[in-house]
This record gives sequence, structure tokens and C-alpha cells, in this order.
Amino acid sequence: MARRVFFSFHYERDIWRASVVRNSWVTKTDREAAGFWDAADWEKVKKRGDRAVKEWIDAQMAGTSVTAVLIGAQTSGRRWVRYEVKRSHEQGKGMLALYIHGIDDRHGSSDDQGSNQFGPIAVDASGQDVYFWQLYPTYDWVVDDGYSNFGHWVEQAAARAGR
Repeated sequence: MARRVFFSFHYERDIWRASVVRNSWVTKTDREAAGFWDAADWEKVKKRGDRAVKEWIDAQMAGTSVTAVLIGAQTSGRRWVRYEVKRSHEQGKGMLALYIHGIDDRHGSSDDQGSNQFGPIAVDASGQDVYFWQLYPTYDWVVDDGYSNFGHWVEQAAARAGR
């Protein structure tokens, strides 16, 4: 059975780096990626409003077992990334995050490291906020050799979620 991963990232800023991660994922056997679209499609959906964006995101997440949050310099503050993180948690998906700032962009430049602080994603039994970083691992694509290890991390995340 193919493992299908939803990739959450800041589209306008990090598409190049996200594509590096995605391409290393899908070039291996029995792997599919979701959450990628071209700029024209994104503009069409955005023009239709928030409901249309949420519907598109939810449709892309359908059939995925793991969400990989690709963290660039400004990812944590992005409204739709926060929505994707929270929805993935609510749906019980396996989750992990990857710092992608060390991947060179199309100009050969790296970026500043972003934050894995996406705001609260749930509330525990005592009424306290629960945060992504408390529940899910964060790796560095370059330092932790994501090219070689990403598949293993995805399988670990799926196993933790019982998927």
C-alpha cells in the first residue's frame, strides 16, 4: 500500500525548498504527496474565499496518513499552515515537522530558521493548551539527513498515530 503524505508549508515563500523534500519523497517506491498546487490554482481558490480554501485543504488531506510540516523562516505565522496543523491533529494523522531553511533556494541561498510554534492545536483534560512541539518531533532536513531519513520519520509518525 502506498503511503500518502500531506505537505504543509508557506507556499509563496518556500515552494522551491518544499519541492526538494517532496521530490525526494515521491521518487521512492509506493509514496504519494498531497498539498501541492500551482500558483494559478492557488489564486483561483483564494478568490473564492476562506470556505473554498478550507474545502481544498480538507480534500487534499483526505486519504493521507501523515502530515509533514515544512518549516521555513515565516511558516509558523501562516494562517493556512496553522489550519492544516490543527486539522491534521484533530484527524489523528501522524505528524512531524522539518526545518527546511538549510535547503538552498533556486538562487543557491539558504534562509533563517523558522519556528515550530504554530499556536495551540488542542486543549487537554485540565483545560491547558496543547502545542505541536509538545506532541510531535521536529527534524532538520540538512543536519539530520532528511534525504536518507525522511521515509523512516514518516513511518514512525504513522506508527505513533496507529496508521
